[in-house]
Amino acid sequence: MHTDIQIAQSCKMEPISKIAQNLDILEDELEYYGRFKSKLTPALQNRINKNKDGKLILVTAINPTPAGEGKTTTTVGIGQAMSKIGQKAIIALREPSLGPVMGVKGGAAGGGYSQVVPMEDINLHFTGDMHAITAANNLLSAAIDNHIHQGNQLNIDPRQIVWKRALDMNDRALRNIVVGLGGKVNGMPREDGFLITVASEVMAILCLSSDITDLKNRLGKIIIGYSFDGSPVYSRDLNVHGAMALLLKDSIKPNLVQTLENTPALMHGGPFANIAHGCNSIIATKLALKLCDYCITEAGFGADLGAEKFFNIKCRYGDLKPDAAVLVATIRAIKYNGGVSKNDLSSPNVNALKKGFCNVEKHIENIRKFGVPVVVAINHFSSDSDEEIEYVKSKLKDMNIEYAFSEVFTKGGEGGKELAQKIVNITNTVKSNFKPLYELNTPIQQKIEIIAKEIYGASGVDYMPSAQKSIKKIESLGMDNLPICMAKTQYSISDNPSLLGRPEGFNITVREIRISAGAGFIVAITGDIMTMPGLPKTPSAEKIDIDDNGTIYGLF
Repeated sequence: MHTDIQIAQSCKMEPISKIAQNLDILEDELEYYGRFKSKLTPALQNRINKNKDGKLILVTAINPTPAGEGKTTTTVGIGQAMSKIGQKAIIALREPSLGPVMGVKGGAAGGGYSQVVPMEDINLHFTGDMHAITAANNLLSAAIDNHIHQGNQLNIDPRQIVWKRALDMNDRALRNIVVGLGGKVNGMPREDGFLITVASEVMAILCLSSDITDLKNRLGKIIIGYSFDGSPVYSRDLNVHGAMALLLKDSIKPNLVQTLENTPALMHGGPFANIAHGCNSIIATKLALKLCDYCITEAGFGADLGAEKFFNIKCRYGDLKPDAAVLVATIRAIKYNGGVSKNDLSSPNVNALKKGFCNVEKHIENIRKFGVPVVVAINHFSSDSDEEIEYVKSKLKDMNIEYAFSEVFTKGGEGGKELAQKIVNITNTVKSNFKPLYELNTPIQQKIEIIAKEIYGASGVDYMPSAQKSIKKIESLGMDNLPICMAKTQYSISDNPSLLGRPEGFNITVREIRISAGAGFIVAITGDIMTMPGLPKTPSAEKIDIDDNGTIYGLF
């Protein structure tokens, strides 16, 4: 089989104007970035605002192996398959980050014969959204240090600055740094650090904002640190939130692209699923709902991270009501949760499959706790044995769960027709009774414990002294009525990546609590969550190249 980039380069793309015409988008509602990419203007949003909403389908997954399990590929494949069964659908995805592209994880445009194109552009600079977010983030950083250098009228305590600089690249050397060295003219020395851009609060704000006005207001609410008397200092106190919004004036507009089969795709925003809420923008999702009968969107990593945050954070702020969820599973991921090492996942092992199936069961239970119907998509690999396939079918039948095997990686939309039809059937016959898991006025610790016990299956929650202190601080500021954004490993339902399957009898340890006041959530950090990844020993960047004719190689 050809590589992803070979498949993408051999496809025949339609001009983006034609993709837009098929959605009844007008010419003056497009802002072109070449022939195959376009931004969608606020004029379109205003014109179709009263259109009836289509049905919202969330694609999520069980806990993955370190190699990933093809959730984005499945999402793209469903969009293509919907077209093949006569349904009007749009997929709504996150944008890739350059850090993972040049590192080890890879891009975020799908794979095989279910990709979003132009794949090279999407995985590289795309329409510049990541760069604009980086610039807005670092404008605020520059303003903080300049304010201190110019006399520090706000009495900012340099030891209590919580805002960090950002870079859309994996660079471990920048995690902890010292700025302001070199004498008085270069500012005041202090400790600082970098986040990868997708972990910046600016990214989360962009994805949760409803329009440019809301964006500017949220940017002004960012807490950059605290004064010497312990009072919070906000971005608006530095009077740069307007300039930050200006830098994001184009980035707030969703990007229209297409799949290999010329079906429409909106790609917009890309917050980390560990440290932030891991979903594409509310603007793009709501726009897709107004333009089609089915909006197929996704949330990062397993359902314990992505789906929980999609339901409890994004759906609250966007007033979204999902009609169904697709839980992506693979036989190899089930075996991984049954204790099989990554290197042995291609070998048949029914016993490990039986042991790891409890992970699937737990995620199904969790989605149902939100009142949302679920369809299981088994992403099929050639290494799946007949006996393993029959076992999975039998278990899902016994649970009375709708399921379909998906072959969208090798067959494109044709390989997802059964799955697409199952989604249509369940949304037409089973009513979604969606409801978030907790009320916002519930105390912070109780909200965390609800997630830990209901979603993770924990016995309880342990709080480090620093976390308890932060909770009291947030309560004193009157900001405790915000949703919780749990930061934890994606490899386990628990906060310990080595506890696979469906662990029981464990406690979640919250080591740190942060407030993202602009984004509008409280971050509860468990385990060792990295907000600035490092490059592996052999980064993907060493395999990527461009020839004399401009042809790109090695990009997956």
